[in-house]
Amino acid sequence: MYNYVLIPGAWLGGWVWNKVDRILQESGHNSFPITLTGMGDRIHLASPDIGMETAIEDVINVIRFNDLENIVLVGHSFAGKVAAAVADKIPNKIRLVVYLDSFRPDDTMEPQGSFNPIQEFGQLDEGSFTIPFSETILENIGMDVIGKNKTWMLDKCTPWPIKLATDPIKLARSPRLMNTAYIFCTMSGDPIDEIILGKWGELFGPYRKMETGHYPMVTKPDELAKYLLELPDVS
Repeated sequence: MYNYVLIPGAWLGGWVWNKVDRILQESGHNSFPITLTGMGDRIHLASPDIGMETAIEDVINVIRFNDLENIVLVGHSFAGKVAAAVADKIPNKIRLVVYLDSFRPDDTMEPQGSFNPIQEFGQLDEGSFTIPFSETILENIGMDVIGKNKTWMLDKCTPWPIKLATDPIKLARSPRLMNTAYIFCTMSGDPIDEIILGKWGELFGPYRKMETGHYPMVTKPDELAKYLLELPDVS
C-alpha cells in the first residue's frame, strides 16, 4: 500500500483531485490531496508573502501530522517544484516522485525553477500579487476541458500567488538519487517528443504519455490513476 500525496498546480486546490483520489482509495491505497496556502479553500490565507517556503511546509506538514511513509509524491504543473523540494528535504519517506506535466528539476545544486509568469499571462493589476485564472488560459492549455468540467473548473479555480512562480528552489541532493517518474500531456503545448529525447534535459526515470491537455485529473482520471498505480512498481 502506498500513500499518495497529490500537489495541484497553479489556480487549483485539492478539489481538482476528487476523481483520482476516489480511484486510488478504491484500489486500496491512501490518498492525500493537498490545497496549497492561498488557493482553493485556503484562499482566505492569501498574502504577498505566500511563496515556495509556505508551499513546501504545507506538504511536509500533511506528511508529518499523518505519519506518512512509503509516499508517492505527485507534483502537477508548477508544483513539480514543490514536489522536488519536499523530496529533497525528507527523502527517506518518499517511494517515488511523479512529475505530472510539470516542472522537472535539473541535476544542479544552484537555485532553479524561478520564472516570470507575467511574460505569459500579462501584467498584474496595480497592487495585486496574484495571477487570475481565465477562460482563455483554460482553452490554451486545457482545450479538452469542456462542458460540465469546464464550468466546474472556471467556478473553482482561484488566483495564483505570483511568488509561487518567481521563488526558486535549491536542492541539496541530486535528483538522480530519487526514484522519479513522469507523465506528459500531449495537448498542453510542450514539445513532448523533444522532452522525451532529452533535448530539454535528461529524464531520470520511466514516463507515460497521455492524449490530454494540462488537466488529466479532470478529463481522464481513470487513465491517470492507472499510471499512478503502476509507476511505483516499475521505477
